[in-house]
Amino acid sequence: MGRLNGKVAIITGAASGQGAVEAKLFAKEGAKVVATDINEQALQNVISDIEAAGGEAIAIKHNVVNEEEWANVITKAVEAFGKIDVLVNNAGIAPSTPLEQTSLDDWHKAMDINMTSVFLGTKLVVPAMRKAGGGSIINISSMAGLVGTGAANAYPASKGAVRIFTKASAVEFSKENIRVNSVHPGVIETPMTKDVLANEEWSAGLKAATLIPRWGKSEDVAYGVLYLASDESSFVTGSELVIDGGYTAH
Repeated sequence: MGRLNGKVAIITGAASGQGAVEAKLFAKEGAKVVATDINEQALQNVISDIEAAGGEAIAIKHNVVNEEEWANVITKAVEAFGKIDVLVNNAGIAPSTPLEQTSLDDWHKAMDINMTSVFLGTKLVVPAMRKAGGGSIINISSMAGLVGTGAANAYPASKGAVRIFTKASAVEFSKENIRVNSVHPGVIETPMTKDVLANEEWSAGLKAATLIPRWGKSEDVAYGVLYLASDESSFVTGSELVIDGGYTAH
């Protein structure tokens, strides 16, 4: 308890799945949480859970590919809590369509939500973190951003882009005490992965290559994100935290 006492954290895609678990864990550990998502009703349910447990959080409806809405999130976070210490770029989608069946619109949608949102969030949060004396930006990538795992579509492309953008950002902002790291989950049981897990052929192949014989839980990822948000990781930047049950070990 208390690993994030005094910190203010923005978490995108916080209405369900991994983002909701992160938001609740951060609040439990003492952070004031700014939870954002396009699903306003589900997001409010997360805030209610946080407040019922004694935590402090606000909800902001947020389309992560809209620059004006990003600016609004930053402004409201500072107005509500005075500063921003942590940004978790968690929002994303996971299309599994094979390459030849992927339309250009589908490609752009995945690249925008998975990568352009990370660019916008990083660009707009840096001035606020600079005023706060530093901060931690955590970008959720994927094991698909490290190795080939399936269809050659926008998902691995976008997640690979998140990986290298993270490293470049870590270099650029290192002298300002702003740390930037990426997290690379394996197969995690969330609403977003239910279609992949329902595909018996893909599911069997993924499970056979995962050294720990189970699917990951959102909590497995959230505790890694918590570490990167906390002062425990003060000497960590430009790194890749892989939480994949050993999939990429071979």
